Parts: sequence; C-alpha cells; structure tokens
Amino acid sequence: MNPSTALATVLVDELVRAGVREAVLCPGSRSAPLAYALQEADVAGRLRLHVRVDERSAGFLALGLAKLTRRPVPVVTTSGTAVANLHPAVLEASHAGVPLLVLTADRPQELRGTGANQTTDQGGFFGAAVRWSHELAAPERRVGQNGSWRSVVARACIAAQGDLSGDAGPVHVNVPLREPLVPTVPATGEAGWPDGLAGRPGGAPWVQVAAPAGSGGTGGTAGTSSADGTSSPDGRISTDGTATVGRVDPTPRTLVVVGDLPHPAMAGEAVELARAAGWPVVTEPFGRFDRAAVLPHGPLLLGARDWLEAHLPERVLVVGRVTLARSVAALLRHPGVRVEVVTTRAVWADPSHVASRVWPWGSFAASRPALTGCGDQAWAEAWAEAGRRVAKAVAEVVGRGWPSGPAVAALTAAALPADATLFVGSSNPVRDLDLAVGPGGLDPSTRVVASRGLAGIDGCVSTAAGIALAGAGSATYALMGDLTFLHDQGGLLIGPHEPRPDLTVVVPNDDGGGIFTLLEPGEPARSATFERVFGTPTGTSIGALCRAHGVRHVVATTVAALTEAVARRPGGITVVEVPLRRAAHRDLQAELRAAAVDALA
Repeated sequence: MNPSTALATVLVDELVRAGVREAVLCPGSRSAPLAYALQEADVAGRLRLHVRVDERSAGFLALGLAKLTRRPVPVVTTSGTAVANLHPAVLEASHAGVPLLVLTADRPQELRGTGANQTTDQGGFFGAAVRWSHELAAPERRVGQNGSWRSVVARACIAAQGDLSGDAGPVHVNVPLREPLVPTVPATGEAGWPDGLAGRPGGAPWVQVAAPAGSGGTGGTAGTSSADGTSSPDGRISTDGTATVGRVDPTPRTLVVVGDLPHPAMAGEAVELARAAGWPVVTEPFGRFDRAAVLPHGPLLLGARDWLEAHLPERVLVVGRVTLARSVAALLRHPGVRVEVVTTRAVWADPSHVASRVWPWGSFAASRPALTGCGDQAWAEAWAEAGRRVAKAVAEVVGRGWPSGPAVAALTAAALPADATLFVGSSNPVRDLDLAVGPGGLDPSTRVVASRGLAGIDGCVSTAAGIALAGAGSATYALMGDLTFLHDQGGLLIGPHEPRPDLTVVVPNDDGGGIFTLLEPGEPARSATFERVFGTPTGTSIGALCRAHGVRHVVATTVAALTEAVARRPGGITVVEVPLRRAAHRDLQAELRAAAVDALA
C-alpha cells in the first residue's frame, strides 16, 4: 500500500465512523486515491456515493444532502480551479449553518510556487467562511500517522456539526498527495504498510463529544430536542428544562416574526410557543408548522400602514433570520417598537441594529410555561380578524390573476401531497409563496426549505436534488424561476450510474429577471434602460434543455394542468414549465397591496 492510498483509506473509514452516510465526488487525477476509497465504501454499503462532473453543482448537491439530515456530507475535488468552484456552496453553508465538509486534493508543498500544473495555494482557501480549516501533511511511508489522520477527520466532523460551538457550518480539509495516486499492486515489490491503520474497536469514531446537559444526546446540534421535548441546541438548558440564561418576559402585546431556521421543526416549535402565549405570529414560509395558526399574507398585512399604526405591538420578537419582505424590515425599524431576537447560533440577525436583547434558542423554548396565556386577547383578536380580511381580499386577486407568479405559488402549494418537502428558489418565487399562500394553502405536514444563507440563485437545482436524495421517502418538489433554473442547469447532468432523485421542479418562466420589475429599476419611468441589463431575457428553450438531459418536461398553461402535474408523485426528475408575462408582475403586486389596505380600511 502506498502513502496516498493509506491516507485515503483511513480518511474515508473515519468519515463513516463519524456518521457520514452520503458523499459527493468530482473526477480528477490528484483526488484519485480518495475516489478509490469512496467507491470501495459505496460498494461495501458503508455510504452512498454521488459523482458529479461540475464542482459547483456538486457543492450544492452536498449542501442539499446535509441541509435537513444535519449530518456532515463531504464533497471531494481535485486541485486548482476545481476548489474555487466550491466557494458559492461554502458561503451558503456558512450563512445557513449547514454541515458541509470540503475535502480538496492538492499537490504537495514542494510543487507550490514552481509553476507545476493545477497548483495553487489551497491552504485557508475559504477564509472566514469555514468553521474550521486544516491542511494535512503529505502522507509518508512511516509509522505514527494513523491517529493524527483520524483525529483530523473527527475534528472536522465535530466542527461541521457545531457539537461544541453550537454553530454548524462548512469545514475545509486540504489533502496534499504525492504520486503514486492509484493503488499499487504487490508485483511492484512494495512491502506492507509499516504501521497499523485500524480505527477504534467496534466501529467507534476516533473522538466522541459528550452531549451537554439537557441535550438528549444530540451533542448540541441545532434543531434537535431532548428526551422530555425541551429543545436545547445551545446546550444551556438543564435536564429539568429550566434555563440557565434567563427567560423571555411575558410582554402582552408581542408580535412574533419567524424567519428561516436551521431545521423545519423549529418553526413549528416557535409557532406553538406563540400560540400558547396568545401572541399573533407572522412567518416567512420556511419550516413545518400549522399555517392556520399564523397570520396569512404577513408582508401585505404589515404593509397596511394606517392599520398597523393603530395596532402597533409593544415588542416584536424575531425568531431566526428574516430576509424577504420590506414591510417586515420597516416594522423592525419603527421607533415605537422594541425588538428582541431569538437566535440558534453564536451570532444573531439584526441588520438594522435595533435589537435590544438576544435570546438563545434554549431560553426561548424553556420560557413556554411562564409565557402561556400572557397575551392581550383583545389586541390579538384584532390581528386575527385583520388576517382573515386580508386573506379574503388576496384570494380574490390571486384567483383572477392566472397566470401569475403568486397564482403559480398558491396552486403549487395547494396541490402538494401530505408530508411533502418544497424547496423554494430565491428571487420572485419565494416572495410569491410568502404573499399568496393563505390559510389552508399548505398542509401542516409540508416542509418548506430554501437557501437563505446568502439567498443566491446559484446551485438551486442541485440543492433540491440533494434534499430529494436525502428525503427518506418524502415527496420532494422545487419552485424556482427560469433564471435560477438555468443558472444551475448542470444540476440535471447526472450520469447513468448515479442515484437519481425523485424531484418535480416547477419553473414559472417569464424569460428573465422578473424580480427587478418589482424593484426600483422596474419603475415605468426607467423602462428604456430596463430590458437588456435588468430584464436579461435568454430565449432559452427549457424543453430542449430537458430533452438533452433525458428529463421529463411538461408545459402547464392552465390551472388544471399545473395542479395535475404537481399532484402526480415525483418519479425521476420532472420539470413543469409555466409561461408568464414578466410585464404583469408590477401591476399585480400593486393590486395585492391595495386590496390589503382596502380590506383593513
């Protein structure tokens, strides 16, 4: 056995011992030892391997696989520009708290700075975007390396999961390898490896982290619950459920705003706590929760300024990270409102610099007994009645607005089967879902997830595919605009030997950057400069693209056609294209806002 093969064998074995069950590999010469080791583990049934030829798509596939499972998923590349193509996925994982493990093969130190092919400085390549970064020494034929190799893998997985910090995210291990890069045969005369390469007895990982008190053995991973049902991702809740860092105070006129959280179940916990307290709740669409328990069409309700001023909350309690609606951001900046934040991480979201207090998730969850029934019932009922009025008005506008982005979002949501998972792309579709889905528009069992770490349009097809592959039987769908879909058309590039996701992708196609029609560049007075640099039409045939990849393609031009396509349980990849007129977006949005204001006048 040569040194590179020995190192790769140990690294993959220790990854499996640490709980890795999925791995993504890109082809390359320098990474060949890792490729052989991963393939061997796949054949043995120790993990499932996914091979992709596009590193950017591979990174987002790994991110999707890790997003809901909360297990580290390695993505393995060769050296050079292959590493740079992972940077977008690393940034998204960093800001979204996803345990992505980047393993990059590299040339050894002696080749750097010499002009050697495909050689650059990969140590510390991702800077502050990773939770932990380490460069291994190039393996040598000597004793004493097994423990250090396994220890590095253990540290990487622990850091990715946030087991000690409570802050999950990407890690980077750079792996310099010398030739030979393929397994050597005994005929070469090479003797056996001079040292033992075995791991801990019984398949145990090299290093284990003791779970903090009250974590129920979770190791502090965000979004998990203890045996008694008390959530404790920060590890600061005692075994009897009492907080060691204080409790949220029972302010009667509190409005709860729920944004993106690391795990879908956490949104449900936040909504249930608010309901027990008697506080009204506005949510972004992410997570799994009872939609009938929250105020529908939150951005439109909060945009009715006169009504809002007459029913202003004393406090807004922001749970997670809120990124979608300008009306929500405006409320948080209101001088008459106290803002407090509930965070699951070591950092908290407060872009307007207005938060007066920050609560760890464990304190928030443990506060429920003290908060039950504290809300101002008359004030809360006024909010509930406002929600009912806005929902009726919005349903009428959306109902007569086909085809439109909000109508596509509402119909897609309504047609999903129970216990489905819906991944939503950035830009218009996620905002359409936020605006248009009313009470009963999504089954309480539906999980809605998105890449809101940096809210980019890149990698969305691959992320959705990863979620589908890791979905454990849940029907998986995606809703994304045409530019988002085309930006990651490489996500459709799946070889014949690879596991294929069961995924239906709904693509509202307005041929370009529809989001900009709703922003300042889309103002009618600026129309002369809009189309080329903001509208950015492509004229691409999505049907021809799908045919090139052997992907089923459906064009839905009616309500019935879209409903039928979504109601059909995913089998393989299906792309459902819904043609839209981009020019209609701005007028429809204005009509929705006006309808909400009129309903509350």
